[in-house]
Amino acid sequence: MTVFMRGIAWIITFGCFIAGVFTGTNNSDFISNYKKEVASVEAYENNFDSAVPQTYVYELIKNHLSAQPKDGKEKKAIVIGYDGCRADNLTMCKAPEESGINTLLADGGQAVISYCGGVNYPYINTQYTSTAPGWCSMLTGVWAKDHGITDNGIVKSNDHLTLLTTLVEDKTIDSSSFCVSWGGHFSADDSTYRLEKQYAEDKKLNVSFLKADNDEGTYENVMSGLNQKDCPDFIFSIFEYCDHTGHDNGGFCKNNPNMVKAFADSEITSAKIIKAIKSRANYANEDWLIIITSDHGGYNTWHGGPTMQERYTPLVANKKFDFNK
Repeated sequence: MTVFMRGIAWIITFGCFIAGVFTGTNNSDFISNYKKEVASVEAYENNFDSAVPQTYVYELIKNHLSAQPKDGKEKKAIVIGYDGCRADNLTMCKAPEESGINTLLADGGQAVISYCGGVNYPYINTQYTSTAPGWCSMLTGVWAKDHGITDNGIVKSNDHLTLLTTLVEDKTIDSSSFCVSWGGHFSADDSTYRLEKQYAEDKKLNVSFLKADNDEGTYENVMSGLNQKDCPDFIFSIFEYCDHTGHDNGGFCKNNPNMVKAFADSEITSAKIIKAIKSRANYANEDWLIIITSDHGGYNTWHGGPTMQERYTPLVANKKFDFNK
């Protein structure tokens, strides 16, 4: 999206946001209904006011992988990212065999509402609710004002390296893997992690940057790693089902039947990944942290702005964590 078009989208989104404050609606996507839908998700252990910043994902991963192993088990972690997944999508979760989210919850995990954009609603977001800023905030543990990725198409300096690199460089873990299909992460000239990828290669760090053509290719790259006897200790994967559908096939609202399918595809994919983890020959000797989350939500066919639909995302893990601190 060009700067001009993004500016137009921002103005339209902000106008709809202001109208929604007074009318309770956000175009055809009703704010009042959205709130009710999110509140109806029994799995959420918090509400909008106590939403967890997406930067907390960094802390969860780092604390898990840095902790002293229990019973000699090897620490492992994976993030299964649903790009463009809204918080109300959890009303569409199916049985565990078809749902990565319900699989994690059935295993004793928990789900909370998370927020992107640098600050919780109703304050106007301080960074775009866009792809690059969202994932970068999770991987670095800081917001855009610090890591510098205020929008897509910006190359991050190496002043704030991601956990993928730092955990390998300081020998907390042996290896990591970044599995994506969007070229804006590390394979384009203006991609977010282009310099960090070069840094890891120059240092000969065991960090794999794997770019696929589509979500099916990303899934294959994740599975290839999991099928290794000594798989990467930390895998960060991003699936574009919801985001592509939101932009190109009817919008981000869960009333869009195409979004229902996109979310179901995300869920089936994550369920398969979790099953593969549990099927590993060495699984009994491994301690896995499994996280499912999103970089942003969406409103109409775009995101980047200040609406609730764009700001709130799910954060689900297979382990309990203290989100109140």
